[in-house]
Amino acid sequence: MVDDRPATAPDPGSPPGANGWRQEYWKKNLRLMVVLLSIWFVVSFVCGILLIEQLNKIVIAGFPLGLWFAQQGAIYTFIILILVYTLRMDRLDDEYGVAERDEEGKRL
Repeated sequence: MVDDRPATAPDPGSPPGANGWRQEYWKKNLRLMVVLLSIWFVVSFVCGILLIEQLNKIVIAGFPLGLWFAQQGAIYTFIILILVYTLRMDRLDDEYGVAERDEEGKRL
């Protein structure tokens, strides 16, 4: 098996004192979560609640845009954000060598 972790990353089974790569991994994970949750907040709360009156002045296919954001937009956005999170975390796991795959590349 090829070791894909950064050169500074110790073996995952190493003692707790060697946590530099784990802290960097967790920091990148938290940054990704904050960005994605911020997008969801803007779409669901700001567009769906705070700006609904202004967005309702825009009508698309007979439906006010504010109503669409409140009823459908937040749900679609959340589903897309889940997909983005899984793809980005898979890439991050590969970068740090902590992907959950066996030697043949199949998920465990």
